[in-house]
Amino acid sequence: MKHHVSSGRDPAHEWAVEAEGVRARWQQLNLPGLIDIHTHFMPHNVLRKVWAYFDGVAPLLGQEWPITYRTSEDQRLSILRSFGVRTFTSLNYAHRPGMASWLNDYSRRFADQVPEAALSGTFFPEPSAPDYVAEALEAGTRVFKVHVQVGGFDPGDPALDPVWEMLSSSATPVVIHCGSGPNPGEFTGPERMERLLQRFPTLQLVIAHMGMPEYAQFLALARRFYGVHLDTTMVFTDFIERLHPFPREHVSQLRDMQERIILGSDFPNIPYTYTHALDALINLDLGDSWLRAVLHDNGARLLHI
Repeated sequence: MKHHVSSGRDPAHEWAVEAEGVRARWQQLNLPGLIDIHTHFMPHNVLRKVWAYFDGVAPLLGQEWPITYRTSEDQRLSILRSFGVRTFTSLNYAHRPGMASWLNDYSRRFADQVPEAALSGTFFPEPSAPDYVAEALEAGTRVFKVHVQVGGFDPGDPALDPVWEMLSSSATPVVIHCGSGPNPGEFTGPERMERLLQRFPTLQLVIAHMGMPEYAQFLALARRFYGVHLDTTMVFTDFIERLHPFPREHVSQLRDMQERIILGSDFPNIPYTYTHALDALINLDLGDSWLRAVLHDNGARLLHI
């Protein structure tokens, strides 16, 4: 198995050492652990394609994207457990018709075998979507993931109207990648999400990556619609600050939005350590109460833990 580490280093030992530091950070806040709403566990063939994309993304971004936790699924589970992540997600996402149902089957089997996994689902604008989303909800799915950029679809597609209605009625959170970063798509950006929320104003949406790079616009949406949350995935890290820096004049607003900000990491597909992602939040200096809410309490509320 390939690792992005230099020869002579022992990644398993490095991860064990890192685990001590991660646990120390949340223990200092008197938390029982971390809740990470944005992690990925995918079928092997799907994850292999995702990793291949990141391996080749340097010409597009202008910098390499080494995957820090590129290892077996068992090892990745062990790493999150050693970090004290008490609840995490699989967050598969469909990018073509006929894909969502079998991804949901995989996520169901995964959650059956992994007690810490909040059962996750996905959907795509297709005639069968209302049926398999209803089935997923009946099975106890606690969070859905859709990727507007990769999926290449309009979140306001009429085929999804019954799906949004079900998710709104059940108050089931949806982690949605709808910002235009790291690269824009045909249907990304805040305008389409605003139109969706005007039609379904009680949706529990978790805007992935805080909507980067349209941070200010998505913050404004969260102020207008009480069900809109923002996950911290990759934001404030050195990697993203080089590409899409968060505007410093809006950092103080994050304190006011304390109950709407939720820890997300994108584990394992991140080009830095989990510790760095946590420190990027700690270094905002927004206080222990804010950190406790973001690192644990808000996720616990949304995922009904």
